[in-house]
Amino acid sequence: METLNLDVPTVHCRSCKLNIEETLDELHGVGTSDVDLDACTVTVSYDPGSVSPDAITHSIEQAGFPVRPAGSMD
Repeated sequence: METLNLDVPTVHCRSCKLNIEETLDELHGVGTSDVDLDACTVTVSYDPGSVSPDAITHSIEQAGFPVRPAGSMD
């Protein structure tokens, strides 16, 4: 398993958190996901043989949340 860290600046509430986590739960190859509301970040544990970082990012964006590489928010 590998870890992907992303900034998701528009995640602000529990509903947003659940939406992202449920979206990622549907992706084959995602082990765990953790949405930190205070930091506006998502940490995803995934199997790189089953799912790519691009697919993870795309799924979050399709759920309505713009994504940036970790550490890019000012």
